[in-house]
Amino acid sequence: MELNNTYQKQGLDGDPDLQFLLVGGELIKVRSDSWQKNRFYKLQEDCRTLYHESNKMHKKKQTYSIDDIDSIRKGRQSEGLKKYTDPSVEDKCFSIIFKGSKRNLDLMASSPEEANRWINSLEKIISTIHNLDFQQKSEDWIISCMRKVDKNHDNKMSLKEVKDFMRQINVEVDDYYAEDLFNKCDTSKSGTLEGSEIKQFYNLLTEREEIKVIYEKFAQTEGQMSARDLLNFLLNEQREQVTMEHAQRLIENYEVDTAAKQKKRMTKDGFLRYLQQDEASIFNPAHKKVYQDMSQPLNHYFISSSHNTYLMEDQLKGPSSTEAYIKALMKSCRCVELDCWDGPDGEPVIYHGYTLTSKVLFKDVIKAIKDFAFKKSQYPVVLSLENHCTVEQQKVMTRHLTSILGDALVTKPLGDTMPTNFPSPKELKGRFIVKGKRLNKLDAFYSKNNTVLEESVSEEDEAAECKENGQKAKAKKANIKLAKELSDIVVYCKSVHFNGFEDARDKKAFYEMSSFEESKALYLAETSASAFIHHNMDKLSRIYPAGSRVHSSNYNPVPFWNVGCQIVALNFQTPCKEMHLNQGRFLPNGFCGYILKPEFLRNPSSQFNPNDKKTFKNKKTFHVMVISAQQLPKINQDKAKSIVDPLVKVEIYGVPADNASKETKYITNNGFNPMWNERFEFTIHALELAMVRFVVMDYDTTSQNDLVGQYCLPLTSIQNGYRHVPLLTKRNDVISSAGLFVHLMLMDA
Repeated sequence: MELNNTYQKQGLDGDPDLQFLLVGGELIKVRSDSWQKNRFYKLQEDCRTLYHESNKMHKKKQTYSIDDIDSIRKGRQSEGLKKYTDPSVEDKCFSIIFKGSKRNLDLMASSPEEANRWINSLEKIISTIHNLDFQQKSEDWIISCMRKVDKNHDNKMSLKEVKDFMRQINVEVDDYYAEDLFNKCDTSKSGTLEGSEIKQFYNLLTEREEIKVIYEKFAQTEGQMSARDLLNFLLNEQREQVTMEHAQRLIENYEVDTAAKQKKRMTKDGFLRYLQQDEASIFNPAHKKVYQDMSQPLNHYFISSSHNTYLMEDQLKGPSSTEAYIKALMKSCRCVELDCWDGPDGEPVIYHGYTLTSKVLFKDVIKAIKDFAFKKSQYPVVLSLENHCTVEQQKVMTRHLTSILGDALVTKPLGDTMPTNFPSPKELKGRFIVKGKRLNKLDAFYSKNNTVLEESVSEEDEAAECKENGQKAKAKKANIKLAKELSDIVVYCKSVHFNGFEDARDKKAFYEMSSFEESKALYLAETSASAFIHHNMDKLSRIYPAGSRVHSSNYNPVPFWNVGCQIVALNFQTPCKEMHLNQGRFLPNGFCGYILKPEFLRNPSSQFNPNDKKTFKNKKTFHVMVISAQQLPKINQDKAKSIVDPLVKVEIYGVPADNASKETKYITNNGFNPMWNERFEFTIHALELAMVRFVVMDYDTTSQNDLVGQYCLPLTSIQNGYRHVPLLTKRNDVISSAGLFVHLMLMDA
């Protein structure tokens, strides 16, 4: 087994695009008006790292991992390129967008043809890595670790290199064990491992004892799994409603041994390969696409929503950026916030008022929203305006909204008659809805006398809720004049002050909605849950973080989903548990940003109250066995000898009666293949609102445990049986080779 890379195995060895990147070439790196410099870029021999030569003495080579690239953006589609390059070079430009908070790499080629070559070649490499299955990623990761310790590039491994490799893959072994493993494989007694000896070393290292036990239990046909044995496993252990044809298809797709495949049998290697596919993952593959009814009124859905979308960091001095809107929209956020203020030269700007956060032009934000709103989801985007502008600049805002968004902007009710309910996400596909103040009722569209001019309206000012001089300022209800032009494009989301549920029911139309600061909303959710639920059956509610959260921390969104609140706005720029829950909540249904609320949060005759167990039906028991983990990343990459001591927490979030957390013991010095085999049991009262979050931590006796990886999804989207659980970073990016192996069973209590 040579230390071959992914591309040889994927048939890309010798591919012209791969060769182009391996040869490399000069590109202009753009950082400002004055800083635009030629740099030589190329793909390194490991085919996983892009590097360029740097003039910095301490950084002669600057490298970028292909795994860290989120996307390639063609043209002047980044803030930097729009600002620092001329429109005439549009087709020579491209940007490399990184995951997390790493700065974009803005580049310009010498010609449009060369730019396209770079873009197409990079996209092919990224796609190849992304499309590897779990087993291929695992093997690729191990081989890349082997290459790192093979210092002299002779495709051989000495005993010292084997010991270095074990530390590289995050497992601490004593010298005796390493030597014993080495001697078992060094059949030629040459003092190095090469060829088939490395293959033998790899096989010993990656032996999955827990998979072997499961396989042998079900392999009842001459030591192998027949299609009938596999069907037995699928029906009885995995609880899947499948046929013999399905079992045969799995053998055809995943069996690696030709002789076994001809006999319609599955070997242990084929079985492991099947278990590492998406269809055997914890996440039900049927829920990866839009599977819910999208033709119900808009207020019957949870809507993925962002607060202060323009901020990249904190609420006091961080930068405002169009990039923050793009990142949120590419995470399927469907409600973004625009905090609008008068800007110079008659152009409104967006920033966090009363603070030192930087400003960004309103029109630039609208252009970015138009370009990226529907790349991940076709369902409607709500533009939540917090308007502090004078009438003149409000007119400019309206002009930008209508001219840039065109027919995609909803400017009048759908249909010819006065609506009595919201249109559906399906009816609003590809459309933008403005949320803001309105001077009159919606029936003005059907009235001949629609001559309202500017009037003063109160604009509840979230920005003023920031801590000022250590004191929490009261929300300033600034009376501002509202331009008729801006008022007229507010159709289905008219902002109104909340005066109680009774007032809302009796005096407010369906399209009149209120925003609630988190502490007020939590008080209502705890003391008036039933009223809040019924309010949300008719109207939309938006929840936003307290102004005191100046560092962009987040509140727990779950209590607000429990009472049917649709627009639960979070700081998308902050990696935290609350954002893990948000991404988990919206992971199913094609990750489209809309999740149909449970029937008991939509049906007017419902008696459901999340705080009252007597209103719950269909109690369940959730059995979880945490079996093992594979290839956990090192937390401290700077310390060569730093090995993780992993433990796994299983957390349930939902109605208060369901909230629970249990954890395994920690395992010392093994991040490569730790084994727990620990069982937990949870009682679930409201399944449709319950979520499970798996958290792998690095145990530390002297300080707080560090996050290794996490994964969150609704219990209604899990698959029973033996399942692999992918792991994500704190920022919700996939850790490509890492995973948990668990056994799950959700049963009637």
